[in-house]
Amino acid sequence: MKYINVAIDNKSEHTDTLYTYGCEDDQVQVGQKVYVPFGLGDKVREAYVFQVLEEPEQEYKKLKFAEKIDEEVSLTEEIIDTCMWMKRRYLCKYIDAVKCFTPAGSRSKRGKERNPYKDAEGEAQNILSLTAEQERVLAPIRQAISEGRHRRFLLHGVTGSGKTEVYMRAVAKCLEEGRQAVMLVPEISLTKQIIERFIGRFGSDSIAVLHSRLSLGERYDEWSRIRSGQVKIVIGARSAVFAPLSQIGLVVLDEEHETTYKSDMTPKYDAVEVALKRLQHHDGVLLLGSATPGVATYFRSCQGIYERLELTSRYNQVALPQVSVVDMRDEMKAGNRSIISRQLYEAMETALEKKQQIILFLNRRGYSTFISCRECGKVLKCPDCGISLTYHKDKNRAVCHYCGYEEKPPEICPDCGSRYIRYFGTGTEKVEETVRGFFEKASVERLDLDTTKRKGSIERILNSFKKGKIDILIGTQLVAKGLDFKNVGLVGIISADVTLNIPDFRSPERTFQMITQAAGRAGRGDETGTVIIQSYTPENYAVQLAAEQDYKGFYETEIQLRQYMGYPPYSDLIQLVFASKTEEKAKGAAENWYEKILSALGGEEKECVFRPQAAPMSKIKEQYRYCMLIKCPQGKRRAYSEILETLKEAEKIKKKDYTVNVDINPYSFI
Repeated sequence: MKYINVAIDNKSEHTDTLYTYGCEDDQVQVGQKVYVPFGLGDKVREAYVFQVLEEPEQEYKKLKFAEKIDEEVSLTEEIIDTCMWMKRRYLCKYIDAVKCFTPAGSRSKRGKERNPYKDAEGEAQNILSLTAEQERVLAPIRQAISEGRHRRFLLHGVTGSGKTEVYMRAVAKCLEEGRQAVMLVPEISLTKQIIERFIGRFGSDSIAVLHSRLSLGERYDEWSRIRSGQVKIVIGARSAVFAPLSQIGLVVLDEEHETTYKSDMTPKYDAVEVALKRLQHHDGVLLLGSATPGVATYFRSCQGIYERLELTSRYNQVALPQVSVVDMRDEMKAGNRSIISRQLYEAMETALEKKQQIILFLNRRGYSTFISCRECGKVLKCPDCGISLTYHKDKNRAVCHYCGYEEKPPEICPDCGSRYIRYFGTGTEKVEETVRGFFEKASVERLDLDTTKRKGSIERILNSFKKGKIDILIGTQLVAKGLDFKNVGLVGIISADVTLNIPDFRSPERTFQMITQAAGRAGRGDETGTVIIQSYTPENYAVQLAAEQDYKGFYETEIQLRQYMGYPPYSDLIQLVFASKTEEKAKGAAENWYEKILSALGGEEKECVFRPQAAPMSKIKEQYRYCMLIKCPQGKRRAYSEILETLKEAEKIKKKDYTVNVDINPYSFI
């Protein structure tokens, strides 16, 4: 007989510990899913084996026994080890970490395999010889894979420099060595394009796909194909880093700078960190790629933590796009109140005459960004979240983009009774309406969360654009990341200031990246593209350096500001968010934790803990929120995490009327 320590599949924090059971099956292994009686009523629960023991760690008066082992679902020892690391790193529950690796859904009762991409057509591969630059950057990657050594690379290549071909050649080397590879992309919208390329090169039988747009059944079957060893390559968004592979030789993160690689749901993991943890166990290679690497990532490459490889010119040798910046304040002075500047309008006319396609980018959906009374100043807000509602003209509703609440816009002000209700700000829906009015003969489509709610809608729109059926594509960040279309002659960035105004120290970095990435969609064919950036603050260094496509100039400016302010990478930030149904309880919990943290710290360390305050979004889904920030100096993060871990453990035994969420190095402070 064996003894097993298991994590119970239970949501309560009070049961977030390992429980010991007897197991009469001597073949039981770490990672297996078992069914055990749990609690006073001995209700059968699912659990996962974290340890197998010959003898129990203590004597039990009444030891319970596992009832059976699940033959379909099991995890590896490496995965269980990673789960234990995630619990320490992200201060999450055991089962929250396990759930990242286990399949959603269940086996088909009809025995039918649900393969979401079985009919996908592989993109025809015109495999040309690599450029000298591509050969140079590929050599050390191939060497590391061949030697089975854990190494970390940053591939810094300008847009259109052929990074994807480098990825595919690295994957081919990995398969040649009998190992498996993971290819991560930042947006689900990009998966189809990359899947078609990989199928064209490697065939559909060796590829599996993991992302949240799959049905539960599709996810289960893809997970099963991966776990059984049927596939060698896994492609997907950030959650694909949890693919249950047993011999990982390579993990690639394309557009590594994207914030989507950091989870905003519990556990709040960073895909790069998880990939590194798993690759260390497998002696695999990490390959990060971007035209605009994150400041922290580039800093680590300067320190030698990542080996930096550079591609400085486009594969087709066509020059980078010609970029112009339009000062929208001058447009206002000249009497142009349209969201389209005169220069952008003329450039659109020229592109359409040349039968070129156009992408217009605005990272804000909806028609108007808020509704206000001109008489008394009241702004229409969500009753559950307290933030301004966005007007969606196509369905004539005012919508909360956080909780989904919606209502019909009022015809008179609910406060003062005035009829002077007006709509302010611009979203993608309004841009679409304006463009359709200007260019009536052009085919116009919009790509944002509102137009892509139905399954397959992203693929449908992008496929139509690829085939030339759409002249002008308007969209949010979905259109700015990694898309590769040869006939795009013009990219217009409607408002470069949207991300600059977010209260976050990374705002300049995000603005620079967004402009550069959006601009990179232009001129990927045989002709140099054109990019027009519209801004109300064209003098800002992020806008100027993005227009000049000067990454290193931006990095040098930004890293000096980070060092002066003590922001990452010169520190680690820990954000705690306290939420409760009443503001008093949320504030009280935050103040209580603040005092306990201070009492556990030394004199100088106390200065790194900032007093709690109402969160910028102080109420979401009827929950009041207070936040507290800890700025950990380099090398001190673990010490602060241990204090928080101790506090969380102590809180387990209490019945709380609030929740506390811990986020290590958050990408949003809202």
